[in-house]
Amino acid sequence: MIETQNLSRKFVSGKTALDALIDINLKVEEGELVALVGPSGSGKSTLLNLIGGLDYPTEGSIFINKKDISLYRDKELSAYRNSKVGFIFQEFNLEPFLTVKKNILLPSYFSQNGKNRGEMEKEADKLIEEVELSAKKHNKVYELSGGQKQRTAIARAFINRPKIVLADEPTGNLDLKTGNTIIELLKESHSKHKTTMIIATHDENIAKAANRIIKIKDGKIC
Repeated sequence: MIETQNLSRKFVSGKTALDALIDINLKVEEGELVALVGPSGSGKSTLLNLIGGLDYPTEGSIFINKKDISLYRDKELSAYRNSKVGFIFQEFNLEPFLTVKKNILLPSYFSQNGKNRGEMEKEADKLIEEVELSAKKHNKVYELSGGQKQRTAIARAFINRPKIVLADEPTGNLDLKTGNTIIELLKESHSKHKTTMIIATHDENIAKAANRIIKIKDGKIC
């Protein structure tokens, strides 16, 4: 489903250049749960951003189902992100003054999936039940605990039924017990929705839960 060829990303600031990714060649099969493991600054987030269409590579190609998204223009990338990819971030990236349900529904407002508002409301309710937040669905996000926020973010990632889910340090801001609960929830969601999932992490428990571990250091797969 996902293949990168000679993928590189360089960031330039003034006279300083940073090679965030160097010649990455990677294949991820449909339905895999992959852990992308490496220290902070190793290039994990940069790689996820490229696969997710949030950034352009300096060199190389990114094939999603044999289509090279590195050639897409902004409008095409936006459609790809919205229809094919779900994102889960360390910082949650939720709207604090909206309810749990409205946060989950947000990506659906820009979707081209052909479903009407009533159908998406039902979809959101199903996801809220899956992540065990039924009692909190009308609460504003700022009223939630860290674990509840991440549950909301997981449900939001699945609202458009994406083929790919990318999670960037999803347990990074959580205590050990809550983090382990989130790991189990990610595994269950991956299995239930049959997505291809890549989780960038330095959490050994997430790595153990994956089908495959890919190690990255200093911008290179090692």
